[in-house]
Amino acid sequence: MSASANAEEDGARAFTPCRACHSLDPAERNLPGPNLSGVIGRDVGGAAEFDYSPALRKARDEGLRWDAKRLETFLADPAAMFPGLWMSMRGIEDAAERQALVRFLSDPASR
Repeated sequence: MSASANAEEDGARAFTPCRACHSLDPAERNLPGPNLSGVIGRDVGGAAEFDYSPALRKARDEGLRWDAKRLETFLADPAAMFPGLWMSMRGIEDAAERQALVRFLSDPASR
């Protein structure tokens, strides 16, 4: 198996717990969390059909956008980045796992 295939598998595996609340299928809606299809480059709190916590609405109003660095920082400790966040995820301690997840979310071709 190639290194890129391993990286894709690592990212897909890292996304597994996220699937309880989020989808990468652009057509899938009505989940507990916002759809994450195309999250990189999107405004923080920017999925129009989702009711975000005030912390994420404030970030959107301030013009923050998701990029790989911001997403990795968020995944390390979401509540520290956005106090008052409604999402109950603790964070991903392992840096390699966070990086694999960010790559997976950044590259639709890897799914």
